[in-house]
Amino acid sequence: VQLQASGGGLVQAGGSLRLSCAASGSIFSFNHMGWYRQAPGKQRELVAAITSGGSTNYADSVKGRFTISRDAAKNTVDLQMNSLKPEDTAVYYCKAQLRRSWSLPYDDYWGQGTLVTVSS
Repeated sequence: VQLQASGGGLVQAGGSLRLSCAASGSIFSFNHMGWYRQAPGKQRELVAAITSGGSTNYADSVKGRFTISRDAAKNTVDLQMNSLKPEDTAVYYCKAQLRRSWSLPYDDYWGQGTLVTVSS
């Protein structure tokens, strides 16, 4: 299973970016997919997650500005980021909790990070 993330870049404060993550490989079912971020010198933190049923969860710091969405048919998860702030600068990682067959437990899979830089 591979997760391929894209969409990072440099943006001015107040601007927008959209991150995308596509999962490929032998996938039976998802439990949830989400986005995490890690700023320099800080621990990785949850930004947003979405369950297979469509329930969403956001970090308080991004509520009202970020929106997570998922295309179940394409095994993709997107993060629309609006009103970006310099403190949103970080490497963003997508994560999927999935199982590769009905007989296997759910496991966590991570994509490579994509850098988001917000200038003031």
